[in-house]
Amino acid sequence: MATTAQQVPAIRIGSAQGKWILLTTVLGSSMALLDSTVVNVALPRIGKDLHTNLAALQWTVNAYLVTLAGLILLGGALGDRFGRRKVFVVGVVWFASASLLCGLAPHPGVLIAARALQGIGGALLTPGSLALIQGSFHPDDRARAVGLWSGFGGIGAAVGPFLGGWLVDGPGWRWVFLLNVPLALLCAPIAVKHVPESADPRAHGRFDVLGAALGALALALVTYALIEARGGSVAVPLTAIAGVAAGVAFVYVERHRANPMMPLDIFASRQFTAVNLVTFCVYAAFGGFFFLTALQLQVVAGYSPLRAGTALLPTTVLMLLLSSRSGALAERIGPRIPLTVGPLLCAGGMLLMLRVGKDASYVADVLPAVLVMGAGMVTLVAPLTATVLASVDTGRAGLASGINNAAARAAGLIAVAALPLLTGMGPEAYRSADAFDAAFRRAMPLCAGVLAAGTVLAFATVRRPVPHCCRPECHTHGSVTAPPLEPQHRATDPGEKPA
Repeated sequence: MATTAQQVPAIRIGSAQGKWILLTTVLGSSMALLDSTVVNVALPRIGKDLHTNLAALQWTVNAYLVTLAGLILLGGALGDRFGRRKVFVVGVVWFASASLLCGLAPHPGVLIAARALQGIGGALLTPGSLALIQGSFHPDDRARAVGLWSGFGGIGAAVGPFLGGWLVDGPGWRWVFLLNVPLALLCAPIAVKHVPESADPRAHGRFDVLGAALGALALALVTYALIEARGGSVAVPLTAIAGVAAGVAFVYVERHRANPMMPLDIFASRQFTAVNLVTFCVYAAFGGFFFLTALQLQVVAGYSPLRAGTALLPTTVLMLLLSSRSGALAERIGPRIPLTVGPLLCAGGMLLMLRVGKDASYVADVLPAVLVMGAGMVTLVAPLTATVLASVDTGRAGLASGINNAAARAAGLIAVAALPLLTGMGPEAYRSADAFDAAFRRAMPLCAGVLAAGTVLAFATVRRPVPHCCRPECHTHGSVTAPPLEPQHRATDPGEKPA
């Protein structure tokens, strides 16, 4: 029998069913986390095998992000209405089916289309895995369950680049995607057998499908214009104008819908608006950095995919080990200093990457940059999420977290689309070590400059302290592509306001 918001979930974390639920949610979310971290490492081999250019590699990353960022809020709403387990299982099966198509893709067009389909599956299973915990565990155990879920998910994110490099070096890049199929075959039956169904009876009204479609369309059109601008086609400015028009239409629809996917009144909080702008700056720089660095290490420095994936591992390990302490520090001193210092550290790490050229030493050249980058991410990610939660009513914490997560993913895809254009990378740049190295050396200062803009914005706008009640439940976080999602209802009193 399905549980509802009026029924208090009774499953305890130490029970057999509780362990099955945790296993299910970790397996599901790990599929999406693995894909978000391993694909960059596989890009040079994908390009070589499919005989494609840099634009197709950009789309291999961005097709997934377009649909994921555009539909992730709708995915959570579908689970609340039709059943969280049902939508989660659909997402797992959808994601795995799209992954199979990616792994079998005979040419770049099929791979890009399959990646877009993967993003739809990710938009269903990513919020769904957290919603299953929210709808299943006893309130006394939920925080611990969320912590375990985020911790094990972080481990999956950390393993991703290493595993991806090993697969690319071994059986081939197609197994980066095919690996999701056995995970889904394990995850979906466990969910059906051991996870109770739950829904939110307060979810009512029509779904904002139009708003979701317009948001995704705007991202897709703007991304297309940025990626294809190097060709000088007349279609590029027309596409850019259409993308802006779709964005304006999205805002209009969200303003006038009775049940919008993204209620615009949430941006009445200046703190919330400012922190999302900081998020956009930070994750735009991160998206560009990790996309280009995975290529730089292989194309220019001569690293194998396995060595390139392993090279970035310290960043995620630092986040896993220290993100909880960073959140606690922000509670004591407030978020302004961490959100000011963190981006500056990340910018320093990116500038240190300028030392990485041909035959770069890992210990002398790569590791110092990665460690400084990781220290910056540790400093800012947990306080960023806490500040987002503290800037809205506690009853809207899940919505605020979802918007922040979508903003980060949108920032990453815009950066991946724009940086090659801004740095003068030609369609075949990734095939030439000298050409790519020159563009990379122009890109890192640009990324550092975007982080500096985020620093200035954070210093000028972040004022409100983070109360203890708004500390993220996902206190252990290892993903470098977006901040953690948070549960929807965080307070026993729905009318409770943030401090």
